[in-house]
Amino acid sequence: MSYSNYSKALKQLEVKPQKLKKYLKHNAPKNRKFGIAVRRCRFCGRIGGHIRKYGMELCRHCFREQAKKLGFRKYS
Repeated sequence: MSYSNYSKALKQLEVKPQKLKKYLKHNAPKNRKFGIAVRRCRFCGRIGGHIRKYGMELCRHCFREQAKKLGFRKYS
């Protein structure tokens, strides 16, 4: 389970409402105001390798895929 994908366990606990309530109380991710987990890629949702310049909000992987569409050129 990753930092924000706790939905798999939620499927298993849907039939047990008391355990689901307790699980959400202790395991739901926090709403972050600052830090690395606030900025996410617009396309895939990654938090690492983030490019914020020009307001792009993309991870480096998605930037490589989308660069030509965005108008960037590779010089070397």
